[in-house]
Amino acid sequence: MDAATVKSLIALGMPAAEVSVEGADGVHFEALVIASEFAGMRPLQRHRRVYETLGSRLGGEIHALALKTFTPEEWAARA
Repeated sequence: MDAATVKSLIALGMPAAEVSVEGADGVHFEALVIASEFAGMRPLQRHRRVYETLGSRLGGEIHALALKTFTPEEWAARA
C-alpha cells in the first residue's frame, strides 16, 4: 500500500472531496480531506465517513491513518 493508493481509494469513495495523503512506510498514513459533505458532522462522523472509503484495508493493509477533516469553509478560514 502506498499514499497514492490510499488517496485514490478515498477520492473514489468521496469524488467531490479534495484529498491529500502522505506516508512513506506503507502502513502509516496521514490524510487531509476537505469535503462539503462534512458540514454538520462531528469529527467522529467525518472520520467514519472516510474510513468507509477504505473498508477492510483499514486495520489490515493500512495499519494507521491520522485524519484531518474540514469543510471548504473551515479550510478557507484557516488561512
